[in-house]
Amino acid sequence: MPDQNTSHIKDQEKYEELRDQGMSKEKAARIANAGREASEKGGKHKKYEKWTKDELYEKAQEVGIEGRSKMNKEELIRALRDH
Repeated sequence: MPDQNTSHIKDQEKYEELRDQGMSKEKAARIANAGREASEKGGKHKKYEKWTKDELYEKAQEVGIEGRSKMNKEELIRALRDH
């Protein structure tokens, strides 16, 4: 019986593979649901290192990273990549 929290996953096998690799449930679900479109859309924005601290902060706020107000630029980058 599928887990109620993952019943909306389009590619369950991909989701499980990503979870086994240690990815968060949220990130694994996003990737598993993106399908082929993810590789087609990837790489459109500049690397986080080229973003300003304010841009990184806004992105962290958008995705709900807690403690962002106390983070420096490097910590914001790490938090966004780990999200």
